Amino acid sequence: MTETTGGATAPQPAMPESRMSKYRWVIVTLLFIAIGINYIDRQMIGILKGTLQEDLKWTEIEYANIVFWFQCAYAIGFLTFGRVIDKVGVKIGYAVAFTIWTIASIGHGLIHTVTQFALARFVLGFGESGSFPSSLKAVSEWFPQKERAQAVGIFNAGTAMGPIITPLLVPAITLAFGWRAAFISIGIVTAVWLVAWLLMYRQPEKHPKVNAAELAHIRSDVDQHSGEAIEKISWFKLLTFRGTWAYALGKFLTDPIWWLYLFWLPDFLGKAYGLDLKSFGPPLIAIYILADVGSVAGGWSSSKQIQAGRTPNAARKTTMLLCAFAVIPIVFAQFVGNLWGAVAIIGLAAAAHQAWSANLMTLPSDIFPKAAVASVIGIGGMSGAIGGMLMTTYNGYILEFFGSYQPIFIVAGSAYLVAITVIHLLTPKLQRVPIEKIRVG
Repeated sequence: MTETTGGATAPQPAMPESRMSKYRWVIVTLLFIAIGINYIDRQMIGILKGTLQEDLKWTEIEYANIVFWFQCAYAIGFLTFGRVIDKVGVKIGYAVAFTIWTIASIGHGLIHTVTQFALARFVLGFGESGSFPSSLKAVSEWFPQKERAQAVGIFNAGTAMGPIITPLLVPAITLAFGWRAAFISIGIVTAVWLVAWLLMYRQPEKHPKVNAAELAHIRSDVDQHSGEAIEKISWFKLLTFRGTWAYALGKFLTDPIWWLYLFWLPDFLGKAYGLDLKSFGPPLIAIYILADVGSVAGGWSSSKQIQAGRTPNAARKTTMLLCAFAVIPIVFAQFVGNLWGAVAIIGLAAAAHQAWSANLMTLPSDIFPKAAVASVIGIGGMSGAIGGMLMTTYNGYILEFFGSYQPIFIVAGSAYLVAITVIHLLTPKLQRVPIEKIRVG
C-alpha cells in the first residue's frame, strides 16, 4: 500500500538491482561434460589395448599406426572445424562434431579387422577435433578475459574426468558383455548430451536465462570494433602473426605428451607393475584425479593473478613456467620400483600438463579478436595433432625394438621447458592483434 503524508504520495525506495545471473557457469558445465565424453570415447582404446591386441592380433607398430590415423584425422578436422565454427557458430558446429564422433564410437563395436578399426578411429578423430575449437569459442563468447582461464580450466578438467570414468566403466562392461558392447552402449547413452546442448545453448545476448547484469559482466572487456562482422578471415593472414605460431608450436610440443598418457599409460602400468584390465583402475583414477585438480588450479591461478592486477602475459607465463618444472620428474618414472611412487610422479606430470593447457588454450582469445579465435585454435590443434603423430610413430618403434619407456619419458619431461621458451620468444608481451589487421579485403 502507498503511504501518504499530507495528501502527497511519499517516494518509494528504489527497488534493489537484480542480482547477476550466473548462466555462464551452466554453459561451462555443458562443455565439461562434452569433453569428458570425448575422452571416454578416446581413451577406450588405451584401456582395451591388451584385449584388442589379443583379439585382433596387432603389433606395437600396428597399434601406433591406429593411433596415428586417429591423430591424422584430428589434425585435418581441427583445421576444418575451426573455420566451420567461426562461420556457422558454436551451437551448430559442436552439434555436428558430436554427432560424427558418437556414430564413429558406436561403429568401433561393429568392426572385425585392424584396417576397419583404423578407419573407425579416423572418423572418430575427425569428429572429436571439433570439441576444443567449439569449447574455446564458447568461452570467448561467454566469459570476460579475467575469467577465461578459470572457465577453460573447468571444462578442460573433462579431459581427466573422462579417463577417471573409463577404467571404472569400460572394464566392467567388457568383462560382462565383451569389448564390442562397451563401444556401442557408451556411444548410445552419451548421445543424451546432444539433446541438452541443442536445447540449452544460445549466445549470451539471446539467452533468456542471462540478465542485463551478467551480460554486462560478460561484455566488460569487449574490444572496440569487436561487434563488427568480418566477411572473411584468411588462414594465410593468421599465419603472419607471431601469436599464431606461439600457440601452434606450444601445442605441437606439448599435446603429444597428453596423448602418451591417454594411449600408452595403461600399457606402461601393465608392463612395469603387472596390472591388467581388472587392476589398473585405481592407479589410473588417482593419476587423472590429480590431473583434474591441476586443470582447475592452473586456470584459477592465472585468473586470480589477473584479478589481483598482474597482466595476462605475466600471469599466464608464470603459471606455465611452474608447470614446466613440475613435469621434469617423469624422466625418472621408469626407475621407480613402487607402483604408487610412479603414480605420484606421473600424476604430478599429468596435473602440470592440465594446468599448462588451461593457460595455453587462453592465448588465442588473449591475442586475437573473437572472430578469429576458432580459426587460430584450429591451426594450433592441427599442429598439436601433427606433433602427436610424430611422437606416436616414435613410441611404436621404441617399444617394438627396445621395449623401454625411458626414451619416451625423456621427451615428455623436457617438452614444456622448450615450449615456454618458444612461446615467450615469439610473444614477449602477448600483444593484442587489432581487428583491422585480420580483416581481408
